[in-house]
Amino acid sequence: MAPKRQAGRGKRSFPPPDKSRCVQVPGRGGGPQAPGRGGGGGPQAPSSDRRDDASGGGLSGPREYPQSIIWALCQHKQGRAPQASFQQCLQQTFLHSLGSYRLFRTASPFDRRTTCLEWHPTHPSTLAVGSKGGDVILWDYEVLDKICFIKGIGAGGCITGMKFNPLNTNQLFFSSVEGSTILKDFVGNTIRVFARTNTWDNWYTSVDVSATNRVVVTGDSVGNVILLNMDGKEVWNLRLHKKKVSHVALNPHCDWLLATASVDQTVKIWDLRQVRGKSCFLHWMPHEHAVNAACFSPDGARLLTTDQHSEIRVYSASHWASPQLLIPHPHRHFQHLTPIKATWHPRFDLITVGRYPDPNFPGFTPYEPRTVDLFDGTSGKMVCQLHDPDCSGIISLNKFNPMGDTLASTMGYNILIWNPEEAVRRKQEGLIKAMISEHPRVSPLPLSSISEKVLMDIAVFPQRFGSFTQLGPF
Repeated sequence: MAPKRQAGRGKRSFPPPDKSRCVQVPGRGGGPQAPGRGGGGGPQAPSSDRRDDASGGGLSGPREYPQSIIWALCQHKQGRAPQASFQQCLQQTFLHSLGSYRLFRTASPFDRRTTCLEWHPTHPSTLAVGSKGGDVILWDYEVLDKICFIKGIGAGGCITGMKFNPLNTNQLFFSSVEGSTILKDFVGNTIRVFARTNTWDNWYTSVDVSATNRVVVTGDSVGNVILLNMDGKEVWNLRLHKKKVSHVALNPHCDWLLATASVDQTVKIWDLRQVRGKSCFLHWMPHEHAVNAACFSPDGARLLTTDQHSEIRVYSASHWASPQLLIPHPHRHFQHLTPIKATWHPRFDLITVGRYPDPNFPGFTPYEPRTVDLFDGTSGKMVCQLHDPDCSGIISLNKFNPMGDTLASTMGYNILIWNPEEAVRRKQEGLIKAMISEHPRVSPLPLSSISEKVLMDIAVFPQRFGSFTQLGPF
């Protein structure tokens, strides 16, 4: 098992006395906001797509939506309110709840930085995280010490992509710098090798899977993309980009539609049934910088791209060739940082991305915190920023669980779990009781006399009091 590393408590100084857990943008009742924090002048979108924030949350639309979920549900049941109105009401309620989000638990199980993050598709409290050394942890954060650890090879084993097998959720697809795309179970046994380069000069960078078409797609570091069936048989292997393919993504509602992102500063959309070469793309999306990721929205109608410098783009299926939205955002890349990638919320029209403040970015302010930023996916306006002053590192990866109520982030060697404050208190008390029953020497004091700080330390860092346990399949 890899040696465990204490979670990094950043030493970066921030001006006192602001110790808030959540920094909110104006119009949502939050604290003061630094000029330009909305993304350096705001999103570049036609003015007809936006309105002022009178309805709160910075949401866009032609009218103010109702504030009461009960009222909206009643109207929707009676056919008096459109689906969009009801959905916007739910989203607005969720945005108000973000103001209470804070850290619930963290873990630091690796001896190298985290590189990828995936939620289990059917267990909303279980996630898988991969590291630069090839180690993988499967962690049920609501249960004390329910952890499965898959040991990697160390140097050269970096996990570059990871997906749960939709046909058997006790298995994981991996792509790695080791030069392979493989399927493994939770014990670490290799079920099938789908692709292997047999050289350290070329490696696989991303992987995605379609349950409907039963295909696997993977990209490599020289621009090749490979399509295989679930039996491992190769359908085609073609060079579709001039340089490294950084990300591949299949459309969740149109499985023959593939998006590929590359460091050659392009994103391309393909029809898997008609790919014959690099000129057979359906749409070509040039960017000003190398691109880290291209992700389809949950409804498959839009595409979210993240470059390696300071821009997030949203494309729409109605016109793939031109971006619907440009969001300036500082997230520059360097070699020893896990690339920052924006992701969609699974339930609402929201975009989540980590901020890496840049002195050259418009609107930069001294001591600007490294927050988790949430944007409205229609207007491009920032609706919330999450920040814990004790975790001041760069948060590269962020993803909400399938239920949409829990956010997982990775920061260097650390895994962070965010929940609403009321849920945090309730869950922490349950963990404390379980820990005291298993480790009576942890605290001889009654639970009611344990301070909030001690509650946080014990619940957030259980590895200080007990070792990780390797468990069987979840």
